[in-house]
Amino acid sequence: VQLQASGGGSVQPGGSLRLSCAASGFTVDDYAIGWFRQAPGKEREAVSCISSDDNTYYSESTKGRFTISRDNAKNTVYLQMNRLIPEDTAVYYCGREAISKYGNPWYYTQFYDYWGQGTLVTVSS
Repeated sequence: VQLQASGGGSVQPGGSLRLSCAASGFTVDDYAIGWFRQAPGKEREAVSCISSDDNTYYSESTKGRFTISRDNAKNTVYLQMNRLIPEDTAVYYCGREAISKYGNPWYYTQFYDYWGQGTLVTVSS
């Protein structure tokens, strides 16, 4: 099982980026896939999640600006980020739903068992 996050970069406030999470070793539409981010000196926080039955979830800070989607043919999950603000600056990670979640909700890191390596997003003027 591997997850490869990519698409990060530097962008000005108000700009857009699309992150990709390419999966191998499993099929993305069989699992929920989530995006988290971690800013310097802060804990990892939930951003968004797409379930195996296509329900989508967002944190309050990203709702209305970010859109999560899945391309089953490419076995990849995307995070389209619009209207970026400096507070979105962080390393973004994608994770795969754990088989044993013990009732944890999508916005807990314990909901996931595999993580990608992270991709850096910097929003600055």
